[in-house]
Amino acid sequence: MLLRLLAAAGPLRSPPGTTVWWCRRTPRRCQHHVVPMQPVAPCSSQKVSQDGVWGSQRVRRTFMDFYQREHRHTFVPSSPVRPRGDPSLLFVNAGMNQFKPLLLGTADPRSAMAGYRRVVNSQKCVRAGGKHNDLDDVGRDLYHHTFFEMLGNWAFSGEYFKEEACSMAWALLTVHFGIPADRLYVSYFGGDVAAGLPADDQTRRIWLDIGVPSERVLPFGLKDNFWEMGDTGPCGPCTEIHFDHVGGGRQAAALVNADDPDVVEIWNLVFMQYNREWDRSLRPLPQVSVDTGMGLERLVAILQGRRSNYDTDLFTPLMDAMGQVSSVGRYQGRTGAADHGRVDMAYRVVADHARTLSVCIADGVYPGMSGAELVLRRILRRAVRFCSEVLRAPQGSLASLVPVVADVLGDAYPELRREQRRVMEVIDDGELQFLSALQQGRRVIDSTLSKEQTPPGGFFPAPVAWSLFRNLGFPLDLVHLMLEERGASLDHQEMECLAEREKSLSRDGPEDDAAAAAGGVKMDVHSLALLQSQGVPHTDDSPKYQYSLDAQGRYVFAPCTATVLALYSGGRGLVDQVTEGERCGVILDRTIFYSEQGGQTHDQGYFTADALQDVLFAVESVEQAGGYVVHQVTPTAAAPLRTGERVLLQLDQAHRVACMVKHTATHLLNLALRQLLGDRLEQRGSSVTADRLRFDCTVKGSLSVSQLQDLESSVQNIIRSNLPVHSMEVPLEQARTVPGLRTTVEQVYPDPVRVVSVGVEVPELLDGRTDRQTSVELCCGTHLLSTGAIEDLVIVSERQIVKGISRIVAVTGQQARQAREEGEALSQDVESLSARVSGSAPSCIQSANSLAKEAGLLTDVVDSTAAPQWLKRELQTQLKSLQRRCNTAIRKLENKEAADKAQLLLQKHSDREVLVDCVDADSISMVMKTVNQLSDRAPGCLVMLLAHQRHSGKVLCACQVPKGGTSLPASDWALAVCRHLGGSAGGSAHVAKGAGTCDDITEALQWAEEYARRKTQQKKAD
Repeated sequence: MLLRLLAAAGPLRSPPGTTVWWCRRTPRRCQHHVVPMQPVAPCSSQKVSQDGVWGSQRVRRTFMDFYQREHRHTFVPSSPVRPRGDPSLLFVNAGMNQFKPLLLGTADPRSAMAGYRRVVNSQKCVRAGGKHNDLDDVGRDLYHHTFFEMLGNWAFSGEYFKEEACSMAWALLTVHFGIPADRLYVSYFGGDVAAGLPADDQTRRIWLDIGVPSERVLPFGLKDNFWEMGDTGPCGPCTEIHFDHVGGGRQAAALVNADDPDVVEIWNLVFMQYNREWDRSLRPLPQVSVDTGMGLERLVAILQGRRSNYDTDLFTPLMDAMGQVSSVGRYQGRTGAADHGRVDMAYRVVADHARTLSVCIADGVYPGMSGAELVLRRILRRAVRFCSEVLRAPQGSLASLVPVVADVLGDAYPELRREQRRVMEVIDDGELQFLSALQQGRRVIDSTLSKEQTPPGGFFPAPVAWSLFRNLGFPLDLVHLMLEERGASLDHQEMECLAEREKSLSRDGPEDDAAAAAGGVKMDVHSLALLQSQGVPHTDDSPKYQYSLDAQGRYVFAPCTATVLALYSGGRGLVDQVTEGERCGVILDRTIFYSEQGGQTHDQGYFTADALQDVLFAVESVEQAGGYVVHQVTPTAAAPLRTGERVLLQLDQAHRVACMVKHTATHLLNLALRQLLGDRLEQRGSSVTADRLRFDCTVKGSLSVSQLQDLESSVQNIIRSNLPVHSMEVPLEQARTVPGLRTTVEQVYPDPVRVVSVGVEVPELLDGRTDRQTSVELCCGTHLLSTGAIEDLVIVSERQIVKGISRIVAVTGQQARQAREEGEALSQDVESLSARVSGSAPSCIQSANSLAKEAGLLTDVVDSTAAPQWLKRELQTQLKSLQRRCNTAIRKLENKEAADKAQLLLQKHSDREVLVDCVDADSISMVMKTVNQLSDRAPGCLVMLLAHQRHSGKVLCACQVPKGGTSLPASDWALAVCRHLGGSAGGSAHVAKGAGTCDDITEALQWAEEYARRKTQQKKAD
């Protein structure tokens, strides 16, 4: 095969008569001008790129066809950008992510993935946040992106290796794509003495045999040419193919891997032959694999004769669309100092981010407050800023790019067209929220500067700036700019401390979840391969489905006896026995325990060994790994656990039945939601435990009270009907033909797959003998035999976790009845409060405050109580109304009392320029209102009132000076007095307030009056 490919590739020289072209955009018209480019440009085939010969769709299709038709690869569609069950990643950032189970040996042997040997695909990838983060670089140059497509081919289980991978790649580039061979360089792993790794001379010889000149075959070290999946796992040397944009016969070897924009990497071929262990050592893998990745955007740029990815047909439609709404001219492709006002950078940012937002939202990742959702929120807000502030495009322009993205990428990724309207709604909502946040942030900055009395050149409070950034999404660079305009700055060191503290508080993030998981018992790839090579059969877990009902309607689980086939110790690998205190994974020939999957938690229980009937081995967790069910146990007795022993499995039946109840109820809830909201509703995740069920789904906004009531009623009707629950294993392709079948996009299903149906037998569904709408799902979980055992269902929480995704939490049975009782008790409490508020008006501020406080406390109780969500919504509405009425009563009483106090003070201090006194008040609001009343009645007077809280020693301070008067700003006066009292104050030149502490209020009053008189006299003297 190698000789055939080499013969097809031909000699290493550029085609004769190469014509050089490039594309430049004009500022006034959306068209291309073809002009000579100096000194040279890409291959001869590119002069026809303008009429679409090498359009991006054809490039993608050519890649797929080459591997599918000529080299027998299986096409596997791109996975969603939200990783499937991989807590180490925020987003899918490489083509290999969805194939991790194959590389780690943990793929379900019944799944289609387990049969993959040669695979090709184009994977949607996002590199923003986490270890691989290109967000800050996007827009500054011509090739960085947050979203990109990774073209790749894979060979698993030793299907082929280095020679075939290199030969196929070379033939595709030089023959099928017509890239001149003399513009290509290859790199290989040159070895690392410190790591004990030899040079990959085999790959070097392969390239030389293909015909690549030795001066173009370049060795590099670990950083550039040794690829690792993560801190642990499969890894190996890689060889990269680089393209020289300039060419012309020059020697550019020195520019490879030198960050030169003219010599770029286009394809990375990774040879998985080692496994990185937890102790950082390397062990050869039982079977080698090939993993290659080539960025579509860079390849298209080369084939279309462009130096910039943004000048290809993947981006030019977006640039054209933005140019039509921008007020600053069209895209010119400039960078650095030549890009005046960062206009072209803004074009690139908006185009890139529009693609990222469209792909992520279509795949179910919505802007939010943590993890991937937080990163996406920052991307959205960055795009909005560049769109509105730099391009000066009208509101809504960002969302208007979504149909353009769908048009460019929709053939490859149909979900972009299917979800187009939803994506636009989410972006528009996000833009509105951000613009509102910007206004709020500006107000916070101004008020903080005024309150803190930040001197020119002083530091703005870092915690406030961090809160603006973290909670409001206010960009830090905009904070810097606004502070600079106001003569203040940020303490960068303190900001870094706050950022570090944020990281330490979020140690439960994705990457740290993976690290924490390392402490458990995870089967490594070597042990799994050894089990398979030794012929250890996969665990038979069919007994988990073997249960029935007795005459009293109680569930009876068949007894299960098993043999210990293998023991795995995290520190020692596969062992013959484990002793007291040594956590281990136990693999049995059969098991009744359900392993955690499909959203359902694992079973609990224990097992006993025949030889040790009085010793219990508690099962701490149960997981699947490559067809084996791994039971995690920690022996607590001196007697060891050995392979070959017979054990009796004892299931925690109450826990199992509770999980069965919740799982079947989840299916009924899914059906009821679909009946209520339509078939477009999609499941976005679920969790089933013994205590509750959680269901995430696509809903535009929170459900209304009536919708929540209808939802509960619909589920309860099915429960009361006591419909039978049927299940049956069916070939996967046959199961997909069932009308109304519900599946989860992210789920990889085994083949055959278990079909769970409520009320209709599975064969009847498969034969199409019914048009009855029912709950039918692909599900490996354990379920009830009839719906009546659920007894009752109450939705205790429903909220939008991110825009467009609702999370529903529900309880069943006795917990549901308790929730209804709690709701009735809350209703009575709210009715009692309503009667008292609606009765006679409060006679004093204290009683009004007491009612308002009670309303606030009841609101908190309603929010936190497990009661029917529809009822809590109604009670919250009532409590808000009651709170408003209480606040209105308080304001009226305070205004009346303030007027009375002001009248007494005026009688006491008639015709005075400076009025300083104390007032009996419990709140700064009351003090301020009294000051306002005094100032209204004595408009030329400087007024300050202090309220001494004798029980605490705290002094409340408020003051007001005549408008337009420049003798003494109110903020200066309040700040001076409160600092004298050991406190602080803030406000404007007209009104201010603050607080401090003192024992002698008389001295404080005297000091405040003397300060004001001294300052006014100084002003008059000046």
